[in-house]
Amino acid sequence: MWRLRRLKSRRTLQRAAGIAVVVIAFAIVLPRLADYREVWQEVKTLDAQALALLTIVTVVNLATFAPPWMAALPGLGFWRAFVSTQASTASTHIAPGGAAVGIAASLVLLRKWGYRTSEVALAAALTGIWNQLAALGFPALALGLLTLTGGQDRLLRTVGLLGLVGFVVALVVIVCALASDRIARRVGDWAWRAAVRLARVARRKEVRWNAETIVQFRKRTAALLARRWHVLTLATLLGQLSVFAVLLTCLRTLGVTGSEVSLVEAFAAWSLIRLLGSLPLTPGGIGIVEVGLTGFLVGFGGADAEVVAAVLLYRFLTIVPTLVLGLGLGATWRPRTSTVTPPG
Repeated sequence: MWRLRRLKSRRTLQRAAGIAVVVIAFAIVLPRLADYREVWQEVKTLDAQALALLTIVTVVNLATFAPPWMAALPGLGFWRAFVSTQASTASTHIAPGGAAVGIAASLVLLRKWGYRTSEVALAAALTGIWNQLAALGFPALALGLLTLTGGQDRLLRTVGLLGLVGFVVALVVIVCALASDRIARRVGDWAWRAAVRLARVARRKEVRWNAETIVQFRKRTAALLARRWHVLTLATLLGQLSVFAVLLTCLRTLGVTGSEVSLVEAFAAWSLIRLLGSLPLTPGGIGIVEVGLTGFLVGFGGADAEVVAAVLLYRFLTIVPTLVLGLGLGATWRPRTSTVTPPG
């Protein structure tokens, strides 16, 4: 019982810390960089051409949510993948718990369409792993590009090297786990023992899976990746880079030129803060991303008001449309049939 109380206290402290981060970010830090009235004046300078361009990159970004899940879950059409990913991503912005909440939302919708829990779990695991590999690899890539162009940043160098180490380690672990039933069985046995202990502490029912479940999961994963790893990789890269395209468009349309913040510098700032913002302190990294991204872009040479306006607009375009679509579609969409479309 004391463990449950300790867990509840920890969650309460985490929520309080998250609220504090958001308040400090938007009420103290950002206003010191640029008055919100100045920021609004910058946004008002956007003309019809700029608004059209921002609309296009936002729509493209929204469209790239679906393909990774279509690659990881054969037979899943674009519209169902779109509804599922919008709903799951929206849930991560409003509920504490991060990716776990999003996976749960996807599971609810996809089960309505006839997919088994094991199929959804496999797709969630693969899309999650591929996204993490990209998040770890981008800072290392940015570090290399920044070095080639003569840029230097101590924090980026540190995070880039850590990201490279994490990327290599994760890749080795994945390859080893997929290459051997013996390793998968050992990992499964360890995970099962840990799950049993947690179930006893939480006074839940007995765990219904075992080490052999992990072995079978490995076999399904290896079979799927053998056919579709390249599709999943390409879809993941397109999805990730479309988010960066939104940021770059916001910067350029709001007057942050390439001479102030170059393409490589913008990518470096974005990749670093995207990795740090994945820490589950606030939903969607709210507060952390805005302050961190603004700090880096201003440090590279961007004007305060223009950068703050671009960052806030970028966050609006990458959060609010998904929030509206995800909550709306997730609450109202009802499948016409519960059968799964077989893969073509």
